[in-house]
Formats: sequence, structure tokens, C-alpha cells
Amino acid sequence: MSYFITPERAMSSEGPMIIAGKQDGSIPRFIAVHAHARGQLLGASTGLLTVGTEAGQWVVPAIHAVWIPPHHRHSLRSHGPYFGWSVYVAEPECAMLPAVPCTLRSSGLLREAVYRAASWKGGDLNPVRERIARVILDEIAGLPHEDLGLPMPVDTRLARIAQAFTDNLLDERKAEEWAEWAGIPVRTMTRKFVVETGFTFTEWRQRARLMRALELLAAGEAVTSVALDVGYNNISAFIAMFRRVFGVTPTRYFTGEGS
Repeated sequence: MSYFITPERAMSSEGPMIIAGKQDGSIPRFIAVHAHARGQLLGASTGLLTVGTEAGQWVVPAIHAVWIPPHHRHSLRSHGPYFGWSVYVAEPECAMLPAVPCTLRSSGLLREAVYRAASWKGGDLNPVRERIARVILDEIAGLPHEDLGLPMPVDTRLARIAQAFTDNLLDERKAEEWAEWAGIPVRTMTRKFVVETGFTFTEWRQRARLMRALELLAAGEAVTSVALDVGYNNISAFIAMFRRVFGVTPTRYFTGEGS
């Protein structure tokens, strides 16, 4: 793995407006929960990265990137071989960037500008480098948001349900059974799930399964095996749901091909 950003530079907001780097390697990568003064944009060239925050989890397939504002605690975990890039943005430059973690659809312009910035030696930005840095910031500010996160509920009872389900995606308990297990009225549970996550409980469970499916597919698992692992006994139903949410079939998702 090669990585051109030292932890000390990432933790400090002093210095150039952006610091960029690239990562590559076949060894899965894991970074425990941490935070830093700079905002961070993480993108994938090949493979898949899961980013966890206090608000939920985001997946980073090859055509997307995840934005983490300054001081937001987060963790990172790759799935299989991972080749990616990262941009750290000085805190004053983050004022016009998203204030909460989000997934962005990346662009060729952004990736090429980041690759150029990752090759820079030394900390000072000359006029040419500053223009490229501004392009990166403009792209982060203007790129469309993608709905690839798994928001986690805040209520402790709902959070207990959410954690238990993500730990065992094969759990088929109905909403009434989950509510009784967590000690919350079922009507309160279903209402608060929508308020706190933006999804009904059924939609949220479906989303949790699809997020896990992306991780397994990125690690090279067969579609049939993945479908069974995330709770689908009907493979065609899994493929149809995947295509409905992501626009392509599972076998084409990581190739960038059309449906």
C-alpha cells in the first residue's frame, strides 16, 4: 500500500488548503474510529470502502466518494483489493462544503485533479497548484449527492434493533416481534424509524441487506452466495431488488456497464 499523507498533516488544519493522496494494495484496510481537523473526501478507483460515522454507514464504490466534514468521528474498512484516493481540506475551506457526511457521485475531472494533487511534493501551493485545488473544492461543492448511506436511528431502543439486525441479516422477525424484544410499542417503533432514518422499518432492513451485498460482491463473492447471505432465498428477487435500487444488475455494478 502507498499512502502519501502523514497522520500529522491530516490532523492539522494548518498548511495548504488541500492535501491529496492515493492508496493501493491487496491487503484489506481498516482504520478505527477517529476524527481530524480537516474535512476529508474518500474515493475508490477499484474495490469498495465502507465509511462509518455516528449517523450511519456509507459505501464507496468506484464511481462515488464520501465526504466527511471536519471533526466528525468516522471509521474505514475496505473489502477485498482496494485502490483509492483521499483529499483532506483545511477547515476554513470547508465552510461552503456539505456540513454533514454524504455520498457524492464522483467525476472524471475531480479524479484527475486529485491524482495531479497527489503527486505534488512539498506543502506550498503555487498559482497553478492553487487553481487545481480550487477545481477540487468546486467539484466537491457541486457534485450531485447519491443516496448510498445506511442511516442509524438515535433512539436507544431503535438503535438496539438496528444493531441486532445488522449483526444478523438473516433474522426474519416481524416488526411486532422486534418491538416487543426492544420494549417499545410497535406503532411508536414504526413511526420513529421513519422520522429518524427516513425509511420505514421494512425499507431500512432492505437497505441494510443491500449495503452488505455490495461489500460481499466487492470481495468477489458470487451473486447467488451473496443473495443467500443477506437473506434472499429467491435469487431473482434479489437481482430485481438490486437493479431497482442501483439501476444495474449485481454482475454489472462494479464494471460501470449499463443495464
